[in-house]
Amino acid sequence: MEYINNLIIDGNLTKDPEFKETANGRKLCVFSIANNRYYRTKEEAKQETSFFEVETWAQEAEDCSRKLEKGKGVRVIGRLKQDRWEDTDGKQKSRIKIVAEHVYVKTIQEQKEREDSSPDNILVAV
Repeated sequence: MEYINNLIIDGNLTKDPEFKETANGRKLCVFSIANNRYYRTKEEAKQETSFFEVETWAQEAEDCSRKLEKGKGVRVIGRLKQDRWEDTDGKQKSRIKIVAEHVYVKTIQEQKEREDSSPDNILVAV
């Protein structure tokens, strides 16, 4: 059985992307995004913000380093990856990040439409 690990997420960059080359010459771009989820309870409209680290490789990394900047809206298509390591105290640590295969920069119009959407227009939780 093959397991599926696909992800599509929209968000805005929380800081400028970081571009680097690894020791063996692979190109890497790392950035973080904030993703807002709007929902309603019976009492009120709410917003929940989550933050995710994204990494891109090769040509996509070069493109992201040139096109992206803090505040830009993006749609990321990729997969989840879990990094595991042991810290200096011997404790096991892990984090989950997004490895992007494609990053689409949102147009000004798409960003404006998202900003204009109101949490009052969402469904009420049952």
